[in-house]
Amino acid sequence: MNKFVLELAKMNFNLMQRQYQQELNITTRWWNNLHIHSRLPFARDRLVECYLWMLGVYYPPSYSRGRIILTVVIYTTSIFDDIYDSFVTKEECELFTQLVERSFMSNWDPKAGHVLPECMQYAFGKIMESYEIIDNELAPEEKYRMTYLENFIVDLVRNYNKEAKMREENVIPVSVEEHLKVSARTSACHLLACTSLVGMDDIATKSSFEWVSTVPKIVQKLCIIVRLLDDIMTYEREHMTPHVASTLDSYMKQHHVTMKIACQKIQELKEESQKDFNAEWLECDGGQPRKLIEAIFNLTRTMEFMYNKDDNFTNCRNLEGTIRS
Repeated sequence: MNKFVLELAKMNFNLMQRQYQQELNITTRWWNNLHIHSRLPFARDRLVECYLWMLGVYYPPSYSRGRIILTVVIYTTSIFDDIYDSFVTKEECELFTQLVERSFMSNWDPKAGHVLPECMQYAFGKIMESYEIIDNELAPEEKYRMTYLENFIVDLVRNYNKEAKMREENVIPVSVEEHLKVSARTSACHLLACTSLVGMDDIATKSSFEWVSTVPKIVQKLCIIVRLLDDIMTYEREHMTPHVASTLDSYMKQHHVTMKIACQKIQELKEESQKDFNAEWLECDGGQPRKLIEAIFNLTRTMEFMYNKDDNFTNCRNLEGTIRS
């Protein structure tokens, strides 16, 4: 091996590692302002894991802004998820959903939400501040992107609210297909697909955001893959406490089979969805730049990494070796 080329490769690796560390330092300063441990003890505290996850979407140095925005969005999304999963009442979930809808679809009133529990008020305020930070990162001609992002956030919390109602009422959807009408959306991958465009330069145009807002087939399949993968990996842990029914529960109810068989069938369905996703990746004719589609494709790669043999996002000790390296 050419020693000169090897030295250049090492230098490039060290430079990129340094940049990633600087980006993590920026997001850590933002995270410190959230005061997660003291104010939101029910929320998963996974900043480094979120950054590592989103680093796989696009790693070149030029996408620094995109990685930071993705990290902020996925972290705040996990807070949303934990709020709806933290056994607040059905009425509180409904009020919180209405608050998010009004705030993202009109002007945000910092005093809104006073009827909610203090922790939900605090979380809402910090999430809104975080999206203001994202908006400030965009150039004037890019501000329109926030409208598309906010529409996906509203869609996400509406479906989180539907799941919370299902949990409270012990509802198990009658089929996997019926289940996925809600749960594919709560995978949050449609939001992340849109977010991956927000931090890009002018390669992402208004046409690109119109395209992703239709939730094209490649994004639909991404949502399904992640939902099925998550349900397989988290089933046993989540059923130790009251939790919304998973696609495995729906399959068992629909076909009157055991959990083991349902798990096998959901795995097969996930693999079929992966084939469809790959076909869309190879044949995608949405008229969008390949680099833009590649970011969405990479979301699937990172999901496979995070859920490889376990829910590595929740059981973050599994990632310590990767993070330290």
